[in-house]
Amino acid sequence: MLDYSFDDQFKVDGVKYVCGTDEAGRGPLAGPVVAAACILPDGIVIPGLDDSKKLTEKKREKLFDEIREKALSYCIALSPPEEIDEINILEASLQAMRRSIAGLDLQPDFVLVDGNIDRGFLQPAKAQALIWRRLFGK
Repeated sequence: MLDYSFDDQFKVDGVKYVCGTDEAGRGPLAGPVVAAACILPDGIVIPGLDDSKKLTEKKREKLFDEIREKALSYCIALSPPEEIDEINILEASLQAMRRSIAGLDLQPDFVLVDGNIDRGFLQPAKAQALIWRRLFGK
């Protein structure tokens, strides 16, 4: 079962909805960078939910359907190749994440960013890598 104590530490001072956002597509030589944002209900149990890199393609596809079904809100957005060329892949990734958050039906009070940069978001945000480094020294 998932441990929600990590998310719960951000639910202070009126924070009700915590959103997670991540990107895919920073490595390829061509094509867009895609990002998703998702708000899951408190305490939801989705067996097998884990880092996508640790899952098989079949398991990711199954989880994708279940997440879409159970999420309070989710959105997928992208930055096209022309934007990547103009502003660079990192900034385009962040822009795709911002677009995915803006496209949510339910706006979050706090954003957890998978990565190490959390600048430029309209909501308070924390980069997951920075949090882990602070907690575990890694």
